Amino acid sequence: MTALTPDLDACAREPIHIPGSVQPHGVLLVIDPADEMVVAASANAADQLGAPPLSRRMPDLLEEGAEALRSTMASWGAGPSPSAQVRLGVNGGDFDGHLHRADGLTIIELEPVPEGEHLDLEMLYSDIGSFVDQMRRLSEPADLCRLAAEKIRQMSGYDRVLAYRFDRDLHGTVIAEDGNGILPAYLGRRFPASDIPAQARELYRRNRLRIIPDAFYTPVAIEPDRHPATGEPFDLSQSVLRSVSPVHVEYMRNMGTGASMSASIVVDNDLWGLISCHNSVPKRVPMQIRNAIQFIAQILSIQIAMNERGKEADERVAQKTILSRLLGHMAKGPDFAQALAAQPIDLLAQTDADSAAIAYDGRIVRIGSAPAEEDIARILAWMQENVREDVFATDELSSLIPGTERFADKASGLLAASISSLHPSYLMWFRAEVVRSVEWGGDPHKPTTAGPDRLHPRTSFEAWKEQVRNTSAPWKQTQIEAAAELRSAIITIVLRQAEERARLTGQLEATNKELESFSYSISHDLRAPFRHIVGYAELLRAQVPDLDEQATRYLDTITESAVSAGRLVDDLLRFSQLGRTSLQRMPVNLDKVVQESLRTLEEEIGDRQIDLQIGRLPEAIGDAALIRQVFYNLLSNAIKYTRQTQSPRIEISGWRDGNETHVRIADNGVGFDMAYVHKLFGVFQRLHHAEDFEGTGIGLAIVRRILERHGGRILAEAELGTGARFTLVLPDAKGTEDE
Repeated sequence: MTALTPDLDACAREPIHIPGSVQPHGVLLVIDPADEMVVAASANAADQLGAPPLSRRMPDLLEEGAEALRSTMASWGAGPSPSAQVRLGVNGGDFDGHLHRADGLTIIELEPVPEGEHLDLEMLYSDIGSFVDQMRRLSEPADLCRLAAEKIRQMSGYDRVLAYRFDRDLHGTVIAEDGNGILPAYLGRRFPASDIPAQARELYRRNRLRIIPDAFYTPVAIEPDRHPATGEPFDLSQSVLRSVSPVHVEYMRNMGTGASMSASIVVDNDLWGLISCHNSVPKRVPMQIRNAIQFIAQILSIQIAMNERGKEADERVAQKTILSRLLGHMAKGPDFAQALAAQPIDLLAQTDADSAAIAYDGRIVRIGSAPAEEDIARILAWMQENVREDVFATDELSSLIPGTERFADKASGLLAASISSLHPSYLMWFRAEVVRSVEWGGDPHKPTTAGPDRLHPRTSFEAWKEQVRNTSAPWKQTQIEAAAELRSAIITIVLRQAEERARLTGQLEATNKELESFSYSISHDLRAPFRHIVGYAELLRAQVPDLDEQATRYLDTITESAVSAGRLVDDLLRFSQLGRTSLQRMPVNLDKVVQESLRTLEEEIGDRQIDLQIGRLPEAIGDAALIRQVFYNLLSNAIKYTRQTQSPRIEISGWRDGNETHVRIADNGVGFDMAYVHKLFGVFQRLHHAEDFEGTGIGLAIVRRILERHGGRILAEAELGTGARFTLVLPDAKGTEDE
């Protein structure tokens, strides 16, 4: 392996973003936006376009689409790396165009649309809608990825679709797979990080869909291959036709794949995983289907991010609760170490450890099945010499301190928090060894072989099993943070500042940061594409006024789907922002709130004759804008779910009970099965089919969140076919949640 290191480093530095060539299934043109002149082109441009494009103005090459092209480029402004797609006509043929800006130039890539190719866009959007509907019922990443793999293979027709998840060492494990049996199954296999060098990972993160229709292609050079102003090679990072590294092409051939496509799963702007599509023979996938697959990958990324943030938030809340209890015990006694040792269950639960030890004031206090004192003393001496950070974590202790494998059954993993800068004082948690077998896709220790000119990837992907010993389950970031918080609390107690430390405000701050990151991801990745979809659909409708009935229906479906998806994004953003909005408490006239909500809903009511029975409502204390949102959502639901009722009726009543205001909104609509009432207020939880009743599945989650922020609650009762009753309770006193 030593002899290969320089070559592997050279492979990792390969400038794959400036290959100077493209794949031959399309044409690349480089345009100077100042005069619309073609300054460079792929060598196949003249053959595919019917005329040499160099030194010609791009609009002069087009039979149709020039205005759409100009309009798109004009709309870019000064934003970072904008891109767009257009349909262009050249020399009697139709081309799907992908354009983006790079180094002040516009790069246009044209892929010919085969004659007679027809896509059922209505079915395509139906497939996406079906995926979103099924996705809402799943929470585990493997289940979500399996659904995505099945849907993508159904839409694309590839022989095999794999979903990889990358671990902290950047190895990729196949957690989901769908195939037709032509290519081997790799479910559960792990592939080494060396399969995807760092610069390739970065391109996957930035350019989230990559297609190679033919692994046996001959690259087509770009002529000239240099930027006219800088003399540097053209940056093709955002290119869809960018030529592929010879090592990767050979890797594909060795794997038995004649075509591939990869869609990135990006969570918190990091490459979380990949959806890889493989075909045994060359295969072209239309751009519209690729766009739909990329859209599914984006939705999948957001759902995974939201689920992970939700789990982390739950873990942090539980850790805050434990920390509060530990703080209470430490504050009561003069010796924090004895106080912690007297609470072994909470101390271990704080980081999900098997055992613990407290080294302080020259003594060692062991909790549970911790190593012997002399072994702990040896670990302490090593940390005093080698560790400089306040909190240190490893799940491979024996790789750092030789000889500790002797007690791996007690301490293969270590999480330690320093509680003194002067003395070797630590709070330490231990995890026992977890012996596990890993099945690799080929021998990970032989990822390449050296050739006379370059590296060659491995030729075998047969299962290669390895038993991993002397390692523990890895420490989660939330657990490391929990250790850091307890360390800070201990230091505060030692300094006699326990009262100040007891007022913890970290939960809301951590939740806000998570929601801000999530909101930015949705806003950045989805809102703009939805507006573009609607805008271009309307532009097409305006420019082609004589569309037939079927084409008009397609446009309506596109517009409605994009508007619906945009509404979903807005609701998600609204939900995520609820925790960050400070409450403005004041007396609220609920009679006025109901009337304002009904006026807003007049368009939904239309000409329906709804029997509205509205009683006199008591005054409530709360944030007027948020309470108005509660009533709007509940009344909107009542109006929607009585749509199929012959004589719809909605009753609104209210009363006071002690220092609480109660309001009940009842209807005689479709109701729901009380067996599923526990799902009613969850995000994306719907008890009725989307095709029967529109909506995003977030409205009731918003209602509950608002009421919880007020210290209130909501109760739901219903019977199928007879209606539903929602009772909301608003206390006069402040809510329990930090504001």
